[in-house]
Order: sequence, then structure tokens, then C-alpha cells
Amino acid sequence: MKPTIYHLSHIDLDGYSCQLIMEYTPYKIHSFNANYGAEVVERLNEILELLKKSDEPSLIFITDLNLTADEAKWLNREVDRLNEKGKKIQITLRDHHGSGQECANKYDWYFLDTEKSATKLTYEYAKEVFELDEPEWMSKYVAVVDAVDLWHQDEAENFEYGKVCMRLVTETRELNRVVFGDEDRKYKVALLKEAAQMVNVESANILLDEKIHTLKKNFFREVTDDTLDNLATRFIVKLLGSKMKTMTIYYKGYKGFLSYGVGNTSIIGNGFLVTYPEYDFIVDVSTRGTISLRANNKVNVAYISKEWAGGGGHPNAAGGRIQGFKEQFRYDKVKMQIENLIHAKEAIAGKLEYKAD
Repeated sequence: MKPTIYHLSHIDLDGYSCQLIMEYTPYKIHSFNANYGAEVVERLNEILELLKKSDEPSLIFITDLNLTADEAKWLNREVDRLNEKGKKIQITLRDHHGSGQECANKYDWYFLDTEKSATKLTYEYAKEVFELDEPEWMSKYVAVVDAVDLWHQDEAENFEYGKVCMRLVTETRELNRVVFGDEDRKYKVALLKEAAQMVNVESANILLDEKIHTLKKNFFREVTDDTLDNLATRFIVKLLGSKMKTMTIYYKGYKGFLSYGVGNTSIIGNGFLVTYPEYDFIVDVSTRGTISLRANNKVNVAYISKEWAGGGGHPNAAGGRIQGFKEQFRYDKVKMQIENLIHAKEAIAGKLEYKAD
């Protein structure tokens, strides 16, 4: 029986390219991404929570992320505990960062090769173990990522194309990774797949450079054409609408929508309220605790901003900053912070009328 794969990878070209390769295997895959630091453990905790609810044979597959000694020890211990309870979980890590040498020396599941990119390591491992159904462009694309990730400038053609592919990832910021993790990953991988299929074209680096804007628009376009901003806004508003069940909040009888790090509240927030008039307000919280509220003549958000964050503004547009807000890498923990704040403020302030003047 094939194991279900829980694939955690980095958030750069190398990391997403590992996930692009795994799309060509016949396995059931749940994908996750993390930057270094606290987010790695947060995502691994998320995976472990899912594994506790599953009885399927499973593989935790980590690429392009090196674990610290404490992180590796913790993960190894947690998986051992689950296996002692009857789970069937394995771990394998494929990475190329030399800082992982201590872990590689200690754990047989920690495979380190500093001479290859994680994409190349994943490609080779997938061919050996995961029944890779390799398209004709894949080996060339792997060489491109390998050249730029290891900074092999002597491989001029691959290196130059890799630089453009790298920018394709770093400038793909339309979707927030915390709120839209799956969609953001699909967006980036979809663009890289388009780029990968161009690797054998003459002057591919110049051609891709010129096509980036069009590739982005093609991803967001549904029927009619428009500017990238407008296409992305409609896409995001629709995504927010699909998440009403988990992202709705209430404050003193008013129905609100809580987003995190989405930004562009004037356009997206107002677009959301027009599309979903059952909501009285929308609030977007940044990683630093800055809040941006929008309403559409149903509630005076300046009052809400004042109570939540000592802020202010206009009846339909206000903002402030929540003191003591802690950055999170999971939306449910953001919502917990805000709902705790709401309960505290409701208890102190009592019920007030916030209707717009």
C-alpha cells in the first residue's frame, strides 16, 4: 500500500520545484511550505496533528529545509511515540545545507548532499522510489534550478534561466501564504510548470522575462480580461467567500470577516463587502498587529478600531495597532488571539451602538 505523503518544503524556487516534481508521482500528497525558524516547527506540528487522525501508512517528506538538532530530536521523538501507538509513519529529509550535518550524522532519515540542490535530490529520489512519470522537460529544468540555487555561473544558459525562474517565485506575492496556503502553492507551482515547459526554447530567459505578467494574468483570469490587480482582487474576494465558515467573527452583534496579512484592504475589503452584503465589516490584521477595517455604511468601524487598538479613522475606513499581538503562521491561532481580544473588549465596554452616522 502506497503511503500518503506529507511534503514540507521551503518557500523559494528550490523548495517549490521539489513540489512540482512530486506532482508527477502517483501518490496522495498533502503539501506544506515554511521559511526557516519557528514556522518549520509550526508546519510540522500541523502535519503531526493530521497524522494523529489518520490510520494510513504515511511519510513525512521534508525538502530544502535543514532542521536544527533540537528540531530533529523533537520530530524523531514525536514520530516514535505515534508509531508506538500503532501508527505507521516514516520520515525522510532531502537537503543540501551544510548546517544540517550534525543531524545527518545522527539520523538515518536525514539525507544531506551539499553538492546538489534539493530539487535535484528530490528528482533522483522520486525516480528511485516514487515511480516518477517524468515529462521530457524535467531533467533540463532540474539542471536549471540546480545551477541557480548552487550559483553555478559557469553554466551560463541554465544559470540565466534559473535567475528568471527565481524572480518568478519571489515576485509572486498576490496570495497570502497563511490564509491561502494551498492556493498560493498551486499558484507558484503552476507558474513554474509553465516556465519548465519553456526550458528548451531559444533565449528562454528573455522569453520568460517578457511573459511573467501574462502568465500571472492567465492564472487569475476566469472569463473576461482585465488588469492583473483587478483579476487578482476578484480571485481573492472569491477565495475569502469560500472561507466564511472559518473566518467569520462577531463583535457586539455585528458580523465581521477576519483576514490576516491579505493587505490592500481598500480594494479587496470593499470588494468583499459589496459581494457579500451579509457582512457588516471586514478587518485585516498584519503580522505586526496593525489592523485595517472597512465597512459599507452598516457600522462605524472607527469606534471598533478605537476599542480594539486605540485607533480611529472614518465610519467606513479605520485602523490601528493591537498592542502585544504575536505573529502567527497559522490562521486559527490568529483568530484565537482576535477572539480573545473581542471577548475582553466586550466585557469591558458593554454594548454600544456603532451604526454609521
